[in-house]
Amino acid sequence: MKNIKPKATEKIHESTWITLAILGSTILITMYGETMLLPAISDIIRDFDISYSTSSWILTAYLISGAVMTPIAGKLSDIYGRKKMVLVIFVVYIVGIAIGGMSTNIYTLILARIIQGVGISMFPIAFGIIRDRFPMSKIAIGVGIFSSMFAAGSVVGMAIGGTIVQNFGWQATFFTIIPVATILWIIIKKLIKEDNIPNTSYEVEQNTNLNPPKKENVILDQNNLSDKKTRHHIDIKGAMSLALSISAFLLTLTYFANLNSESNNFASFDGIVLGFLITLTICSMITFVIVEKKAKDPLIPLRLISDRILLPSNIILLVFGITMFMIYQTIPILITSPTPFGFGGDAMDSAMVQLPFMIIFLIFAPSSGFIVSKIGNFKPIIVGSVLTTIGFASLFVFHVNEFLISINLIIISAGLSLTQVGAFNITLQHTPHQYSGVSIGISVVLILMGSSIGPVIASTYMQAFQESATSIEGQSFPSQLSYNLIFITATIISLVSFPCMILLKRRTNQMIPNRV
Repeated sequence: MKNIKPKATEKIHESTWITLAILGSTILITMYGETMLLPAISDIIRDFDISYSTSSWILTAYLISGAVMTPIAGKLSDIYGRKKMVLVIFVVYIVGIAIGGMSTNIYTLILARIIQGVGISMFPIAFGIIRDRFPMSKIAIGVGIFSSMFAAGSVVGMAIGGTIVQNFGWQATFFTIIPVATILWIIIKKLIKEDNIPNTSYEVEQNTNLNPPKKENVILDQNNLSDKKTRHHIDIKGAMSLALSISAFLLTLTYFANLNSESNNFASFDGIVLGFLITLTICSMITFVIVEKKAKDPLIPLRLISDRILLPSNIILLVFGITMFMIYQTIPILITSPTPFGFGGDAMDSAMVQLPFMIIFLIFAPSSGFIVSKIGNFKPIIVGSVLTTIGFASLFVFHVNEFLISINLIIISAGLSLTQVGAFNITLQHTPHQYSGVSIGISVVLILMGSSIGPVIASTYMQAFQESATSIEGQSFPSQLSYNLIFITATIISLVSFPCMILLKRRTNQMIPNRV
C-alpha cells in the first residue's frame, strides 16, 4: 500500500549514503568480531578443556550482554544523543576486544565477550539514525544495505579469522580489530553530524512523516507521553530483571545439557539445582513483567511487545536469530571433529564451508531491500520462510560432505535475508516515529535472545549425544544423532514463521492503509 508523500522526500541525499556507509562499517567490524572466533571454537574447547555446552557461552555471553544493554543504550541515546552514545559504546567495545586477546582461561574470555556484547547496542541506535534520514518509502533499501553489513562482517570474519586462527592462534584475531575500530571511532567523531536530542520527538508527532494511528490502534496512550522529565529516567529495575530472566533461562538450558550427559539421577543434587534454575527463570520473567507494568517509564513498554502487528513480526525475527546461530554453533564443530564424527577439517576448512552462506547473505540483504521497496513486505517474507525451511530440511537429509552442507547453507542464507529485511521493514513502517528507537530496540533484543538460544539448543544436543573416540583416549565427540536433531529442530522452528505471516497479512488488511 502506498503512502502519499511529496516528491522531494523520495530523494536520498548524498549525506544519507555517507552516514549509511559509516554506520554500516560499525556493524561490519562488530560482526567481524563476532564471527572471527567461529572457526576456532574447537580450538578453544581443546585449549581450555571445556565441554561443548560451556563453549556455547562464547557466543551466548556476548549476545546476552547485547540483549540487556540494547534497550538501556536506546534510552540513553534519547537523553544524550545518538552520536555520543555510539562513541561511548565503541570505546567499551574496544576495551572488551583487548581483554579477549589477553584471555588465558574461559572465564576471562567470557568476561571479554560480555564487554564486547555492549557493542551490539549500537545496532538499534544506528537503525534509528537511518530511519530519520531515509524517506519512508525507501526505508527498506536502507535496512537492506545496513543488514548486508552484518553479512559483510561475517564474510570478513570467516575468511580472515580462519586464516589468522590457522597461522597465529585464536587470540591474534582480537588484536586485528583494535586499530580498525580506533580509526572508525575517529571517523564517526569527525564526520557524523551530532543529532538533536530525540526527546522533542515525543511532543510533536504531527511533525513526523508517519500519520498518527486511529484511536483504536494507538500503541501507547498519551498519558505516557505527558511528562517529558520521566524520559530521563533509566529503568534500572527493568534492566536487572531482564538480565536475570535471560541469563537464568540460558543457564537452565546449559545446566540441563551437562546433567543429561553426566548424571541421570534427577533426585540428586544436580536435579535440585536444575529445579532451582527453572524456578528462578519463571520467577524472574514474571518479575520482569510486573516491574515493567508498574514502571512510569519502562525499559521495554509491554504494549509495544504485544502490538497486533509488531508481535508476529518480532516472532519472525526471533526465529531468524535462533536458526542462524544454531548454524554458527554447529557447523564449525561438525567440520573440525575427527572422522567418523565429523570431517576432520581445520579452522580454515570450517571457514570455507560457511563462507558461501555469508556471501549469499551479503548479496541478498541489499537486494532484498530493493525487492521489498518494490513489491511490499509479505511476498519476500513468504518466499524467505519457504527457502529457510527447505534449506534446513535438506540439511537434515543431506549433510554427508562439505559441498552439500555449503549448498544447503546457501539456500538458508537466501531465505533468512529475505525474511529479515521484510520483517524489519514492517516494524519500521508500523511503529509511530516517536517510538521508533524503542520498537527497533525490542526487535533487536528479540533477535539477540534468539541468537543466544540457538547456540544453547545446538550445544545441548551435542553435549547430550556423544560417542567416545577409540583413536583418541578419553575424548568424546558429538554423534551423528546430535546433528540430525539440531537440523530437524531448526526445520521445525522455521515453520513457526508461517502462522505469523498469516496473522500479519490478516491484521494489516484490517489496519488503515498508511500504517504498513
